[in-house]
Amino acid sequence: MGEVVNLRLARKAAARRTKEAEAQANRAAHGRTRAERTASRAEADRAARLLDGVKREGSD
Repeated sequence: MGEVVNLRLARKAAARRTKEAEAQANRAAHGRTRAERTASRAEADRAARLLDGVKREGSD
């Protein structure tokens, strides 16, 4: 026979795991210095400009 599982406890454990994963992502996003945020924003802008620069024009 299978193991008996209390669904209330299982739901609460799943919610805790979800909240912990969200908190981890928030800590990574907001726990950076101003210089780190500025550098990552500049890198993203540079990558976007590079991608736009190599786009081909569609044939009409």
